[in-house]
Amino acid sequence: MSNPGQGNPGMDPEIFEQFIDQLRRYVRERLIPAEEDVIANDAIPDDILAEMREMGLFGITIPEEFGGAGMNISQYIETVKQLAYAAPAYRSTMSINVGMTGSAIKNFGTAEQKAHWLPRIASGEIACFGLTEPGSGSDSAAMQTFAARDGNGYVLNGTKRYITNSPHAKIGLIMARTSKEALPKNAHVSCFIIDMDSPGISVGKPDKKMGQAGAHIADIIMEDVKIPGDALVGGEEGRGFQIAMQSLDNGRLSVAAMGVGMGRRILDTAIRYATERKAFGEPIANFQLIQAMLADSEAELYAAECMIADACARADRGEVILRKAAAAKLFATETCGRVADRCVQIYGGAGYLAEYPAERFFRDARILRIYEGTSQIMQLQIAKHLLREFEREGAVW
Repeated sequence: MSNPGQGNPGMDPEIFEQFIDQLRRYVRERLIPAEEDVIANDAIPDDILAEMREMGLFGITIPEEFGGAGMNISQYIETVKQLAYAAPAYRSTMSINVGMTGSAIKNFGTAEQKAHWLPRIASGEIACFGLTEPGSGSDSAAMQTFAARDGNGYVLNGTKRYITNSPHAKIGLIMARTSKEALPKNAHVSCFIIDMDSPGISVGKPDKKMGQAGAHIADIIMEDVKIPGDALVGGEEGRGFQIAMQSLDNGRLSVAAMGVGMGRRILDTAIRYATERKAFGEPIANFQLIQAMLADSEAELYAAECMIADACARADRGEVILRKAAAAKLFATETCGRVADRCVQIYGGAGYLAEYPAERFFRDARILRIYEGTSQIMQLQIAKHLLREFEREGAVW
C-alpha cells in the first residue's frame, strides 16, 4: 500500500514559512488570550472559529482545486504543532477535517465524492470520524454498526462513542459492517461519508471530561438511516478498515505533534515560573534538581520532534509509515505526560491549584495517551510489525 503523500511537494516553502509565522503570532496574540473564555464557556468563540475558517485552517491538506492549501504531511503536522501551543480545543476542532475525514476522501474517494465533499470540508464545515463504539475500539471484529443493502443504497444502524466534534459536525465519516461475518483482513468493514443532518441520526449530550475544555465528544446514534449508494467511500465495500488505518496514521502524527506543541507550552511555562519563584533567597531555577527536570523535558521533546519529522518525511516520500507513526505517537504523548507531571512538580503546591496553569496542563495532556490508539495499542502495533518484518525478511546479524 503506497502512502498518499507520495509525490506531494506541498505548499511553496517560502509561502509556508510566512503562513507559520502568521500562525505563530495568531496563537500567541489571539488564541492564548482567549483561553479563559474557552474554558469558562466550554466552547471556542464563534468569532475565533470564523477567523480560523478565514485563515484556511480547515482545509490545509485539501488540494487547491477543491479550495484547500494543498499542504503535504510535513507541513500539516508542523501547523498542528504550532496550533497546539494554545488550548487543545483549537486543534481538535480542525484536525478531524484535515487529518482524518478530508484525507480519507482525498486518498480513497471517487472523483464525484471529492468534488462534492472536499470543498465543504475545506470551507470549515465541521467533520467527525466515527470508528469507536460502546463495545469496540481497536477491535474491528467487535464492530456492531451495520450497513444493510437497500436497493441502490444502504440503511445504517448502530452507535458510535467518544466521537470528537459530533455535537457540531455537519459531515460524518462512518465505519460500518457490510458483512455479518468477520472476514479476513477486516474486509467486513466499509466506509461511508454522510450528512449528519440525515433523518435517523441523533447525537447524544456531550460527555463531561477530565480536561480539554471547548473540545466536545458525544455518541452518534443511527436508527434506520437511509443513505445513497454513492455514500460508500471509493465505491467499494470492504475497504473501511484500510481507510481508517491510513487516516489514523495521519491522526496519530497529529496527536504526536499535539504532544510536542503542548509540551513546549508546558515547558515554557515551567521555565518562566522557575525563574520567578524564589526559595532560600534565589530563583528555584538555580537549583540543580529543578534544572534536571527542565533538561529532561527538553531532551525528550527534542527527540519527539526528530521522530515526528522523520515519520513525516517518510510519508511525503511515499513510504508506509504505520510503525513509525505509532512509535512517534507513543513517544511524543508519553513525553508530554512526563513534561506535564514535571511542571506540576516544579510549581510545587501551587501546581495542584486550579488557579495556576500547571493543573490544567496535567489534565489536558492525559488524553493524548488514549485517543487515536492507546499507548498499549501503539506498543502492540509496533511489535506486530517488527515481528512480521522479521518473519518476512529473516534475521540480519
